[in-house]
Amino acid sequence: MELTGKVIKISDLIDYQDDSVVSREIIRKETGTVTLFAFDRGQGLSEHTAPFDAMVQVIDGEAEVTISGEKHRLVAGEMIIMPAEKPHAVMAVKPFKMLLTMIRS
Repeated sequence: MELTGKVIKISDLIDYQDDSVVSREIIRKETGTVTLFAFDRGQGLSEHTAPFDAMVQVIDGEAEVTISGEKHRLVAGEMIIMPAEKPHAVMAVKPFKMLLTMIRS
C-alpha cells in the first residue's frame, strides 16, 4: 500500500502476531529509515549496537528499553533516543508497537 500523501493511523499499519516480532518498513532512504514494529508480550530485540542514533516512539502498549545496562520503561506516547555505538535492547513488557527512526549521519 502506498502511504505517501495519506492520513493513516500508525497502529493500524501493523498487527500483533502470537510469540513474534513483526516489522514493516515505512520509509527507506539513503539518509535513514522509519520502521514500524509489533512485539508480542515477552518478545524483544537482543542487545546490539548500531552505528547511528535511533529514536523509539511507543505507539501502543509497554516496553522496556535497556541502554548501556540502564533500563527504561516506556508506554504509549513516550519516546527515547538510543545513542550510536551504545549497546541497547528492547523487550515487550506487554504487547507493544513502536516506530523506530534511524538517521544516518
